[in-house]
Formats: sequence, C-alpha cells, structure tokens
Amino acid sequence: MLMAHPVVLHMLVEQYEALRAADAVNGGSDGPEARRRLEDVAYTLCVATGTTDVEAALVAARGRLPGARPADGAVPGS
Repeated sequence: MLMAHPVVLHMLVEQYEALRAADAVNGGSDGPEARRRLEDVAYTLCVATGTTDVEAALVAARGRLPGARPADGAVPGS
C-alpha cells in the first residue's frame, strides 16, 4: 500500500479538525458546501490511511506523524 507523506497527513488532520470544529460551533448550519468539504476531507483521510472509517483514519494518520508513540492510540505498522 502506498503511504501518504507525513506532511500531507498532518495537513489533512488539521483541515478535518478545523472543519469539524466549525461545524460544531455553527450547529451544522454552514450549508451544503461546508458539509461537502468536511466529507471530502474525511474521505481523503480514509484513502490516505487505507481505512474506511474517519475515526480510524485519524488514529492511523496521527500514528504516522513524527513523534507519534503507540501510547497515543497509534496502531503500529498499519
């Protein structure tokens, strides 16, 4: 399996977290464009990490970032 570069993973995690926070603050009222962007970033995270669930993708991405430790919830070798 191809592995995404850690810089790309870091960027995707940051984008997802920012979009998710904005969605929570606005109660999901940002409209269809914002919702679509969140879905697109979640999908890209899943593809980049070889997962099918955004929560698993976040764990996998964070585990591949520099300084990650298995105690952080990372799955070694995934």
